[in-house]
Amino acid sequence: MTTTFYEDIGGEQAVQQLVDCFYDLMDSNPAYADIRTLHASNLRVSRAKQFAFLSGWLGGPPLYHERYGNPMLRARHLPFSIGERERDQWIACMREAMDCAGVVPAVRDEIMPLLYRVADFMRNRDSAITMQTAVAE
Repeated sequence: MTTTFYEDIGGEQAVQQLVDCFYDLMDSNPAYADIRTLHASNLRVSRAKQFAFLSGWLGGPPLYHERYGNPMLRARHLPFSIGERERDQWIACMREAMDCAGVVPAVRDEIMPLLYRVADFMRNRDSAITMQTAVAE
C-alpha cells in the first residue's frame, strides 16, 4: 500500500508543526532575513495559507483549493522580488523546519527536491539583477 507524504510526515498535526517551525525560524533567524521581509509583520495569514497549501500538496486534504481556489503559486508570488538568494533561504528554512518538526530524514530527503522545484519556479528575477537596478530601468 502506497502512502502519501502527508501520511509519512504524520498528518495534520505534523504539517501544522512543520509550518509553525518554518515561520518561527524565518521570524527569528537572521539567515532568513531576506524572505522575512517579503512577508507581513503578522505571519498569521501566511501560516494559515502555507498549512492549507502543504496539506494538499503533500497528499492530504485539499484545504487551499477549498478555501482559496487554485493556488496559482507563480502568479501569487509575482509581486515579490524572488531570486536565487530568496529561493535558497526558503529552501534552507524549510529543511531546518523539517528537522525541527521531526520529519524522518528519509522522508525529508524525498520531499526536499520536489520543494526545491517549486521554490525555483517562484523565481521572477535573475540573481544578477538587484532591486535598485530593476527600479532604475
